[in-house]
Amino acid sequence: HVQLVESGGGSVQAGGSLRLSCAASGYTYSSYCMGWFRQAPGKEREGVAAIDSDGSTSYADSVKGRFTISQDNAKNTLYLQLDKLTTEDTAMYYCARHNAGWSVDLWGQGTQVTVS
Repeated sequence: HVQLVESGGGSVQAGGSLRLSCAASGYTYSSYCMGWFRQAPGKEREGVAAIDSDGSTSYADSVKGRFTISQDNAKNTLYLQLDKLTTEDTAMYYCARHNAGWSVDLWGQGTQVTVS
């Protein structure tokens, strides 16, 4: 069964940290680029970070220097380290698989991050 399952969300005080994980299954993980998105209440879903199959990374300006995307191909797992969190980072966070055209063709169910 092809799926992405996120974990690691929670509630944290401003300035704190969280580490999100996304476990992939049912396909050859290392063949795809991956990304993290987030959606705050009343706002559109936005891209947060992405990582190529060769490990190259990119970030939204709003999280650059605070968030770090990484992956462990042996474990078929994508990570997002969130540091120096602010209330503006409160959102549902989703991991996603990108196809060759960088469109998303597979979404996880999301994990909630709440910063107070």
